[in-house]
Amino acid sequence: MKLKTIAISLLLTSAVEGNAQNPYLPLWEYTPDGEPYVFDDPDLPGKKRVYVYGSHDSMVTGYCGRELVCWSASTDSLQNWRFEGVILDVNKNARGEWLSEDRLSDVLYAPDIVETYDGNGEKMYYLYPNNMAGGRRTMVAKSRRPDGPFVPSNWSKENPNMTEGILEFDPAVFRDDDGRIYGYWGFETSNGAELDPETMATLKPGTKVVENMVSGVKQPGEFRFFEASSMRKIKDKYVFVYSRWTRDGEFGLPESNYTLAYAYSNNPLGPFTYGGTIIDGRARDTNEKGEVIPTATPNCNTHGSICEINGQWYVFYHRQSGIDEYGRQAMVAPITVNVTEGPKGKVEISEAEYTSEGFAINGLDPLRTYSAGIACWFTGPRPVRCEYPNKYFTGSYIKTIRYDDTDLSKGKEREPWKYSDPYNPRYNHNPMVNNTAGSVVGYKYFNFDSLSSLSSLHLVLSVLPLGIDGRIEIMVDSPWKSKGGKTVGSITLSASMPQTMTTLSADVSALKNMKGKHAIFLLFSSKTPDASLCELHTIGFKE
Repeated sequence: MKLKTIAISLLLTSAVEGNAQNPYLPLWEYTPDGEPYVFDDPDLPGKKRVYVYGSHDSMVTGYCGRELVCWSASTDSLQNWRFEGVILDVNKNARGEWLSEDRLSDVLYAPDIVETYDGNGEKMYYLYPNNMAGGRRTMVAKSRRPDGPFVPSNWSKENPNMTEGILEFDPAVFRDDDGRIYGYWGFETSNGAELDPETMATLKPGTKVVENMVSGVKQPGEFRFFEASSMRKIKDKYVFVYSRWTRDGEFGLPESNYTLAYAYSNNPLGPFTYGGTIIDGRARDTNEKGEVIPTATPNCNTHGSICEINGQWYVFYHRQSGIDEYGRQAMVAPITVNVTEGPKGKVEISEAEYTSEGFAINGLDPLRTYSAGIACWFTGPRPVRCEYPNKYFTGSYIKTIRYDDTDLSKGKEREPWKYSDPYNPRYNHNPMVNNTAGSVVGYKYFNFDSLSSLSSLHLVLSVLPLGIDGRIEIMVDSPWKSKGGKTVGSITLSASMPQTMTTLSADVSALKNMKGKHAIFLLFSSKTPDASLCELHTIGFKE
């Protein structure tokens, strides 16, 4: 498989070196379905790292890829993520023979991982990719290290091309405090079971599969399970995170699988109580008429989980770039988790806000330059519910940029800059495109606490003009004056401008006396409908 190489001559010399903002991985990396875990750093005793395991959108015209990759960051430095490489690919069977051509089509979908111990008390990590090609059960692979490499461990003894076990679609595996292992899986119907710790894949003797562990999308009840099982234990409660299919009209929007929800129980296999929504990938908001609208990612499924890092809880999820679902990027947002212990206790998880902040939960530093693609609020005059590929947008969207033209599934290396300098600003970039009249691009949030000493303040945009007369209005807090938004500046675009990369700025000194976090919105207007005024490449502030 060859990925298209897209050349770009733009050098964004002032872009940030690391990622605290969303997406928190380099913008050229498309790793959705993230399962986050804090494990011991195998190379630095006493230190912890956050490891994120996801699928890998390298197929370009389809979901995921033929390899799994891993990223990690020290818990002391969440803005610097390290690429751990390809941790699993599947090209050979149990005998070490190259798989037949139909097996070479194996795609590794959303994975999970569990840390456990072998008979000698040494750590062992089991990775569960969603790989059921050729009628297999989900594959299991193991490693002594959380960053792999992982080797398949559940090949069938009778058939070297098949695997053994009970796990199926979107597997999740959980080790309880007493060492017992539980597995979860399902598509539209939810299943759970206790696993045999000897195999980490098969049903524990004497136990049964719990079918319809929580009710599915086609069954009565509030759970409306769709896919993406994930289990966490918080104090004495078992918290089941999953992708929920909302009802038509729920939240004021059409039905979708864009939300992560949770349920909780006193036992790992239930019964469960429905909790609520953790994140809505549509970034729903209300317009000036009070109507609910999606303001981001109008075409994306949702998969992820929750993780506590340094005392702060986060939800990890993904968003879409481009106009299909095959370039999804890793996102994160802070949440609060409250647990009341005891048989009648409950779990309360706040619904996260869809923002550009990522791990910069106190707000982005405005005096840095960011790729325009960190926008979290983008819509147009007639936003469409773009649920399948090849539909079009009528407003702004994130352009998917890919630079990798190698075949990871055959062990070929990527370009070396991706390892040595993953945040190289020449590549760490997504522009906002299709900025037609009526489009809005927003960023939540910048922190303006430290700007009062400046003599002036300017918003600086790097744009590619597209030969259209128009205007970019800059607003703070809301794109609507009726909802508290204020115009703080504007930028004029002329049809006569050369269609080359251009730096434009506007005096926005009214912002420098503001305190705390504020959203910035760019409103595009022109007398030429349905024509993009420009490509938006970077955004930042300077004196």
